[in-house]
This record gives sequence, structure tokens and C-alpha cells, in this order.
Amino acid sequence: MNRKKKINNTLKKKLKKANAKLHTSNKPKYISKAERAKLEEQKTTETTIDN
Repeated sequence: MNRKKKINNTLKKKLKKANAKLHTSNKPKYISKAERAKLEEQKTTETTIDN
């Protein structure tokens, strides 16, 4: 019984991982505070150059 249970558990784990890969999240990628500041600085320099 233990051998069957172990095999079934490993197969279930593989299926679960495969399904998790298929369903990716729609959540936006995290941008650190330093990156946000850098992007904001680039935007401001871009607008001042245009003016």
C-alpha cells in the first residue's frame, strides 16, 4: 500500500507543478523603490530636454 501511495503522491506533485506553470499570474512584476526613483528621474530629465 505504501508503494502505491508514494507513486500516486509523486505523480500528483508532477501534475500540480505542471498546472502551476501553465497558469501564470497577472500580477505586475515587482519594481524596487530604487528602480522606481531611477525611472522617475529619467522621465523628468526627458521632459526637461523636450521643453
